[in-house]
Amino acid sequence: MNRIALLEDHERMAALIAKALAAAGIGTDIYATIAHAAAGCTQMAYPVLVLDRNVPDGDGLDLVRQLRARSVLTPCLMLTARDALHDRVAGLEAGADDYLPKPFSMEEMVARVRALMRRPAQLHSLSPEFAGLRVEPDAGCMRQGEESVSLAAAEMQLMLVLVRAAGKSVRRTALEAAAWGLSEPVTPNALDVALHRLRRKLAAIDSPLQIGNIRGHGYALLGNGKPGQAPS
Repeated sequence: MNRIALLEDHERMAALIAKALAAAGIGTDIYATIAHAAAGCTQMAYPVLVLDRNVPDGDGLDLVRQLRARSVLTPCLMLTARDALHDRVAGLEAGADDYLPKPFSMEEMVARVRALMRRPAQLHSLSPEFAGLRVEPDAGCMRQGEESVSLAAAEMQLMLVLVRAAGKSVRRTALEAAAWGLSEPVTPNALDVALHRLRRKLAAIDSPLQIGNIRGHGYALLGNGKPGQAPS
């Protein structure tokens, strides 16, 4: 899943970070308090957490300590205006994986998030491929051979999950969470509409894969008309 959690109570800063990550094909669930972020982390297995230290209900490091106490090893990038050595050491000692002092460039922030997403515990390609179908978040598209088609933000997250599942079924709730996160309201037919558009886009690039509905299990990329198989 290319969707991270962001603990940041400053609305403008949160919007700028989310916009920069979206340009790299990474979705963002924004939380303004530690309590809300902690609740979100129990519902979603985020690949990376980006945490501000100064939030209304405490220090972002408190969330890192809570997670590490529960043996949750999700990589954490700390954002802070505190640039003193002892503050950076305190963050790392508390279990944070990286530390980025404000002000920072959005390019560097995105690069650090991507680096954390490549950590061994979460190791997977940022541009996954299955049966010749490749999803390229940086380019905002999916590609089959020489043909490519652009993907909207929600479509990108759906295809990343489906391609990484490599023919195995993904439940509807997991797809909705990947595409729209926990902080956005989702209309009842939003997933059906998005999947309809993706089916048309797969056909437009002559992909032999289809998005099939496996009754009782969810959705999967199908080859040869059967789940779990790549085309011959």
